[in-house]
Parts: sequence; C-alpha cells; structure tokens
Amino acid sequence: TFSERLKDFPVTIEHVSRFRPAAEQRDAVKRFTEGKVDILIGTHRLLSRDVRAKDLGLLIVDEEQRFGVKQKELLRQLKLRVDVIAMSATPIPRTLQMSMAGIRDISVIETPPEGRRPIKTYVGEYDEELVKGALIREHQRKGQAFFLHNRIETIEETAERLRALCPEMKFEVAHGQMDERELEARMLSFLRGDADVLVCTSIIESGIDIPQANTLIIERADTFGLAQLYQIRGRVGRSKERAYAYLLYPSAAALTPDAAQRLSALSDYTELGAGFKIAMRDLEIRGAGNLLGDEQSGHVAALGFELYMQMLDEAVAAASDGAGFEEDWEPVRLDVNVDAYVPSDYIPYEQAKVDVHRRIAGAREVADLGRLREELEDRFGELPDPLRNLIALQQARIKLGQAGARAVTFRNGRLAVTPIELDSVRAKRIRQEIPEALYESGKSQLSVRVPEDPVQRFPAVVRAADVLLAVTREAA
Repeated sequence: TFSERLKDFPVTIEHVSRFRPAAEQRDAVKRFTEGKVDILIGTHRLLSRDVRAKDLGLLIVDEEQRFGVKQKELLRQLKLRVDVIAMSATPIPRTLQMSMAGIRDISVIETPPEGRRPIKTYVGEYDEELVKGALIREHQRKGQAFFLHNRIETIEETAERLRALCPEMKFEVAHGQMDERELEARMLSFLRGDADVLVCTSIIESGIDIPQANTLIIERADTFGLAQLYQIRGRVGRSKERAYAYLLYPSAAALTPDAAQRLSALSDYTELGAGFKIAMRDLEIRGAGNLLGDEQSGHVAALGFELYMQMLDEAVAAASDGAGFEEDWEPVRLDVNVDAYVPSDYIPYEQAKVDVHRRIAGAREVADLGRLREELEDRFGELPDPLRNLIALQQARIKLGQAGARAVTFRNGRLAVTPIELDSVRAKRIRQEIPEALYESGKSQLSVRVPEDPVQRFPAVVRAADVLLAVTREAA
C-alpha cells in the first residue's frame, strides 16, 4: 500500500517481518541504518537492537493496543522527542485516558469507507444448529467464514467437528504456532477461495483483509477483551455485502459480570465508526490503569477522580512548561447540587462533549472560559442552562482559588471559605457588598449566609466568589 501510494515520489520503502528471509531483513535494516531507506515498515522486529535509524523523524504505531508498555518504551527509545502517531480502532483504556487528560492529542475518524454496511451482531449461547445455519447461509451466497476457536490444543478436533456438521464445505486451519511458510500457504489458500471456512485462533485479529469473508463465529467470546472482540469483528464486513458476527458463550452461568458487559457493549454498538464509543465503554469497565506503571487498565482507588485529574493536569503542565501552575491558580473543590453538564441534544458528538468537559475542567483563567463560551455559541448556538451552570461553577472555583481559598464547605445555612486573609479594610468592603458576610480573622475564614435550596444557593456562591476575588485584588 505504501509503495503504491508513494510511487510518484522519490521515496525508498522496505519492510521486515518473520515471513521474509533473514538475509533480506538484514540488508533492509543495514540500508535503513545508513539512511538509504526512507520508510521501514515492520512488525515487532523493529524493536530488535540492530534496528537503528540514521535520522528518525516520525514513528507510526499501527494497532497500538497490541503493544505492551515495555515494547512502547523500546519504540520511544529509538529517538527521544520524535514525532509519534499511534493508531488504533480501539485504544487501550490508559491511552484513551491520557488523550482525555491532555497528555496526548486525539483525532477520531468516524467516516467509514464508501459502501460499507454495519455488521449484524448476535450474542447468545453456543448452539450447533445456529452455527450450522450460519455457515450454510454464507456458503449459499458464495462467501467465506471465520470460525474462531482460541485453543491450539483442540483446534484440529474443532475443525473435524465442523467438517462433520457441514460435510459439503471445505475447512482450513490456521494458528500462530504453525511453521511460518505453512501458515502463509494456508492463509493464501483461504484468500484465493480454496476453502469455505477458516478455523483459526485470534491470529486473525489484525492485518487480515478478505472482502469475500462475511460471517464470523467466535466460540468463546466471553474470554476475549472488549477491544479485542471489536478488532476481530472488524475482519468481516469489509465489502458491500452484509456481514454477520456471532459472539457465543457456553451458558449464562459461565458469564462473569465483566464479560456480560463486554458482550452487551458489542451488541449495543454495531454502527460503523463505533470504535471510540467501544473504547470509552472499555475505559468504564476496566478503568484507566496506572499512569506511570505497567498497568494499562484498572480503576483509581482511594483517590477521587476530580483530584486525580487536577494532580494529573498539574504534572502535565510542569512537564510541558518546565514549571508547575502559577501559585495564584488552584481550583477549589466545590460541590453544588445543581444541573451542570454538557447536554447531548446540544452537542450530539461524543468526542466533542468529552473535549468540552476537558477544556472546562482544565481552564486556569476566567478568560479561558469566556473564549470557550464564545466558541460554543458560534458553533452550536445559545448555551443551555446546564452548560451555563457548568461554566459558572468552574469560574467560581477559579476565582475562589485565585483569592487564596483552598476549601469551601456548607454548614447551617452558611458558605464557609478558608483560608482567607483579609485586613480590616477589605473585610469591611466585603460586608458592604454582602451584608450578611462574616469574617473571622482567627480562623482565616469568611462565611456567607446562603439559601438551603441548592438551586437558589448556586447564584449566591457565584456572587460570593466574584466579590471575594475583586476585593482581595483591590489596592490597599
């Protein structure tokens, strides 16, 4: 594909993989090291110590979810600060979380190739008659099928069972422990149409493009991860023909709660370009993992998500700018029971909603929120009340933080802000603006009477934040 698309440009392209003779691989790597090869395409072979670029400028990682943390670190060590593009139909939870946190930029491509149709997905218990019917229907329309059995020890027995079930069809077996040349020969045979069904392991997860194969049966779908299931399902439906995917499990009793959620997600998201939604569901189920450790999934424990995100934002800013946030900026934890969110009927695109939430939560100045508000009104129209509340809430947090506050609590009908240092002049100014305000210098606390009703309390909180910041910034 690279050679075809770049044939009109003075670019030398080479590739290395286990399917290429060792001598040819060594020659390609040698010329790449000498700078005689512009683009080197390869599998994990590129992680070998002998692969060193003369002047590496861009690293593209396709199917990013298939690489472990240590493998990605080896890729980064090819050259520090090299531009990196990581591509995945379903990014792992930690990668998606890093994008949402601003550590990585994210772009989502949701437009499918022209003529593609959504894959009909069936989730249910394994049934031989169902399998037989699905294979026969595909055979009758002159198509091919994948039957995924992910245990190499019993894959031949499974193939024999299927041959007895559908004797009029030809079955081929393929798995990763086969000799390389035998595996290549069997895959090419299936590609040519010499076999009707490929009985295989998850080796087909990526790199397989067979347009005439439009039925997929996964025997133990409950044992696969959500992203992996989505990738495997994508092996069918690569033409204008309607494709069918059967995600089967032994019995309902064998399903774990997480497995049930994974299969439910695949059943829910069958539309084209649903990879981002699948990845978001995977993030919910598995958690975001350990940012600095080896775990690429897992939930944050003993630390509130908002505090975690705040600490993460500060660390990102420190790493990017060489310094932390300015001392006078620190958002205050402020829990107000009011509708504050981005409505789906205002911004119907999931990624855009995530981006807006991220920009609001990451705003360091009130002016940042003002610019965002103007942008949203220009793109989507007048802001709905919940979004106005969300922006106003963040503005109040920023102002309180800039005034020196670290904590805001509600007790006995009063809003208490601490710590606040005011001289007698500024304390008097606040009482002029808010008559019911009370400043206790010994506690470094300012308290303001607010309504018990959360809806009425919210404007009072916003008003208090405005007055407090204005007074603390006045010249003495």
